[in-house]
Formats: sequence, structure tokens, C-alpha cells
Amino acid sequence: MPIDPSKALGATIAGGPFSWNRDRVILYALGVGAGVPQTDPNELAYIYEKNLKVLPSFGVIPAFGAMGGLGAVPGMSFNPIMLLHGEQDLEIRGPIPVEAEVESSGKVAGIYDKGKAALVVLEMETRLKGQSGPLFVNRFSLFLRGEGGFGGESGPAAGNAAPQRAPDLVVESKTLPQQALLYRLSGDKNPLHADPDFAKMGGFDTPILHGLCSYGIVCKAVVDAALGGDTGKVARYQARFAGVVFPGETIVTSMWKEGSAILIDAKTKERGTPVISNAAITAR
Repeated sequence: MPIDPSKALGATIAGGPFSWNRDRVILYALGVGAGVPQTDPNELAYIYEKNLKVLPSFGVIPAFGAMGGLGAVPGMSFNPIMLLHGEQDLEIRGPIPVEAEVESSGKVAGIYDKGKAALVVLEMETRLKGQSGPLFVNRFSLFLRGEGGFGGESGPAAGNAAPQRAPDLVVESKTLPQQALLYRLSGDKNPLHADPDFAKMGGFDTPILHGLCSYGIVCKAVVDAALGGDTGKVARYQARFAGVVFPGETIVTSMWKEGSAILIDAKTKERGTPVISNAAITAR
């Protein structure tokens, strides 16, 4: 049996060092659609060095490469083509600097049996150089198709369900036809998002947008519309990837304010298909 929880659960993942500067922060912001209109002071705060601020969802970037280390974990043999990024949970413990050197490390925090798939949760902590406490804690929930049936627990039920009432806020975010080509420069070079031939092998007529790009676009929509553009108010951002976006489509983000939480649901405008569900941003 390829998946052996007795060996894999709790195994360490070495994320390694990472650094960023203002240019990398700006490139990420452009990759998730910031800068429209280009003369808006609120947009310039994401993409111009003067008074530059960092989108909270940037916190996934330093630890993203850790997913590549999953295949080296004992008891974790699987076909990487069968891997799907199912959910993302990001905690932000302090102010995000515009320049930093960090180190990430983590572990396999959970393995669940979904029948036809295994759900593996990687928990990664990212620390500023010289500090002991984490700046970011990421939990990457990964579906390994075809690797279920080993008899483990099925895992916790999905939370953060959107209310039945009308949303308090709705934001439309138009993506560019070249949005995936921009976002991939932040580190995810999966050809599924750039190579038309590879995309066809995956069952898509054209390359699709990265799930974490949609994650960032939705984060920006919430920060701008519900938190007055204050990036420092985001303490946690949880989301489930519910469907694909084709570059050029519009993501419609609906928000419901529930105490310190903002519940979120996102769909494509053109097709009405889900993008992100069971999502919430917890405000400080």
C-alpha cells in the first residue's frame, strides 16, 4: 500500500530558507490582480514602493515549495499527477515586512481516508530570521487521488458555510488573460497554468488559473471591501478550492460579516461555477 500513515504521520518537512524584497511583494500583488486602476492610491499601496503594504495571502509563498518535499516522506509514495490542492489555511501572527529573510519547517500533521483519495495535511511554520515564534503558519490540505481505502479516519467536516441570507458585500475581480503567466513568477511553475498542451493532458481546453492565485484575488477583495484596505487586520484565512478559473474570467466574491469572522464564497461570473467555498477571514 503506497500510503502508510504509521510511517508518514508526524514526519518532518524541511522547507528551507526564503527571502523577499519590495520587488517580489509587488510582483505577487500584480499576480493577484492589484493595480487596477493604476492611479488609485489604494491600488498603488500594493504595487508602488511608496507606502508599500503586503497582502496577507503572500504568506503562502515562503512555504509553498514545501509541497515538493511530500514525495520524499517515508510511507508517502504516490503519483504527483494525481495530487490536487484541496484547502489552504493561513495564520498570520504579526506584521508582514516588505523585506525579510525567513526559514520554514514543518510536518505531516494529518492523513485522512476519503475513500477514493487520501487527504494529507502539511503544517508549515515560517519564522523571521533570528526569531523563535512563527510569522506564518500554513496548512496545505492535499488530495492524493487513488490513494484512499487504507481504513483511516475521514477527517473533520467542512466548516465556514456561507449563510442563506444575501451577502453583505459583493466584489467582482476581473482577471487578465495572462494572469496565470504573471502569477507563476511568484514560484508555482506548474505547466498546467502555462502550457496549452499540458493543460489538454489534464482535461482542460486551456491553461487554468492557479488555485492560490484565486486565493489571493479573493483575499484582496475582502481586505479592500470589508477591512478598509487594512492588511494588518487579517489574522487567519481559510479556504476550500471548489473549482477552476480560466484566465480572463471574473471572480465574484460574496462576503458575510459574522462577528470577527468574514465568511466568503466565490464563483465565476461568466459560468456561475464555484471557485472558493467554506472560506473565512478572521479579523484581529
